[in-house]
Amino acid sequence: MTMDQSKLGQVVAEQMEAIEEDHGEECEIGDVCVIVEVLCPDESTVRVRSSDRRPHIRIGLLLQALRMELGS
Repeated sequence: MTMDQSKLGQVVAEQMEAIEEDHGEECEIGDVCVIVEVLCPDESTVRVRSSDRRPHIRIGLLLQALRMELGS
């Protein structure tokens, strides 16, 4: 049985629409970081993957996202 990827695809599509609406076509996508909670029958885990594998870039993106979510 394959994993249903539609939820991830829907979130990414919504994000792309929001980016285009907010910033137009003059901007470009920089680094990307994806955080996914994986729910299994006996556990849940969090997976993180970024387009730039350097730790300081990945941590920087996560810290900036955290700041934005906390409103600072």
